[in-house]
Amino acid sequence: MNRTPDYARYKTLSITRRGPDDTVLDIQMRALNGKLPTAGHDGHWELCEIWRDVSNDDSVRCAVLRGEGLGFSGGGDLELVQDMATDFEVRTRVWKEARDLVYNVINCDKPIISAMHGPAVGAGLVAGLLADISIAAKTAKIVDGHTRLGVAAGDHAAIIWPLLCGMAKAKYYLMLCEPVSGAEAERIGLVSLAVDDDQLLAKAYEVADRLASGSQTAIRWTKYSLNNWLRQAGPSFDTSLALEFMGFGGPDVREGVASLRERRPPKF
Repeated sequence: MNRTPDYARYKTLSITRRGPDDTVLDIQMRALNGKLPTAGHDGHWELCEIWRDVSNDDSVRCAVLRGEGLGFSGGGDLELVQDMATDFEVRTRVWKEARDLVYNVINCDKPIISAMHGPAVGAGLVAGLLADISIAAKTAKIVDGHTRLGVAAGDHAAIIWPLLCGMAKAKYYLMLCEPVSGAEAERIGLVSLAVDDDQLLAKAYEVADRLASGSQTAIRWTKYSLNNWLRQAGPSFDTSLALEFMGFGGPDVREGVASLRERRPPKF
């Protein structure tokens, strides 16, 4: 049975087909503000949900995730963050979406490639680093901004950073909210590849086409097996996410949001 999801329902993602026999799904996070893709109420849900559709689409063999405009992703929309800090119903809904985003990427049976340029922050970065093949422009700026906002580094941090770059580096970058360039991210093992900026998309499509042309059972079962390392880290991830969202009900996040709006250092 051929199952083709309705991709037209996505408003914050531009979805097209390319590659061998149109089997590569090209997913572009839209820069609705004209600068960077940001995850608002709709965008956060869509970035979580799309991987279920990719997994269920029998005509897709591989997916490429990229950003529109000046960067890969600009983090959470401040209106969404504000609503999470003040509305329990919003906070519990977004907590579920954040949990599902991580597990949906891990459990998607199709290989996912990310092509990261410019800033890579927030929910987009979750999918970017959890992608099976992560490719960054050498000048990309990867930042996990949670502690700057005043909440614990939840999302994908605890489940993937220590495995990719080691515990010492993970603690340094996550606790200090320190930016990582694409070139440095490749050096420490945080991403699969770093390439010159003008070669980013070409390289991502090249890798996608190779995966789409390969043995699908072999590739998908290899992904499934390797991702058992991440499934074993599920309890650590669940704890980090719970602590992050507990922080959204505390005082520090209010100062974090205020400092971002006023473009000043936070005073915790």
